[in-house]
Amino acid sequence: MSFDFSKLFSVAWGGWTTSWPTQLLALIWLAFLLSWVGASFWQGRTKKQVMTLESQRYRLPILVGGILYTPFIAEILGSKPLWVLGNTGITIAAVLSVAGIAFAWWGRLHLGKFWSNTITHKEDHRVIDTGPYGIVRHPIYTGLIFGMLVTGIAIGLVTTILGAILISLGMWQKGRMEEVFLSKELGEDAYGAYCRRVPMIIPFLSPR
Repeated sequence: MSFDFSKLFSVAWGGWTTSWPTQLLALIWLAFLLSWVGASFWQGRTKKQVMTLESQRYRLPILVGGILYTPFIAEILGSKPLWVLGNTGITIAAVLSVAGIAFAWWGRLHLGKFWSNTITHKEDHRVIDTGPYGIVRHPIYTGLIFGMLVTGIAIGLVTTILGAILISLGMWQKGRMEEVFLSKELGEDAYGAYCRRVPMIIPFLSPR
């Protein structure tokens, strides 16, 4: 008995991901995921990291949010768009989403070998406070949260909006845990001072 991959593909790629113009947003995020995963091999050696059980505090909302973002959830629930932006609106949303992704990539490239998908202390780890890290403490989260919220709202489904909110909350929680971890690992005088000087996720707000 052979497995029908076409059915699996239709589940993963259907609904708003195949209907123009929202398909444009799906293609943008697919390109981002492929490039992000491909670059995951570029990172330094880990010295210490947060335990897996603790990491569920941020992984769970991100996972649930990601599931809600998928088109088959909306189809199962029979969810209909709350609004339809049309070509012009989706194009503007696409530009804004790409801007958010670009900001996240700037943060990742600037962080270099210190980047990790989990909360870790890399060898020779130090506080990075230049480039995008002089604007916000977590530019990767800032860019991705902005892009996900814009995309979720542009698609207009309750599931994508709720998914974007949950993903954003998960990233915010991860950022908070990361700061507690790095303050202990790198020292309050170094990382704590950085936190008191630079906003966490939203630029130009008061730190902390």
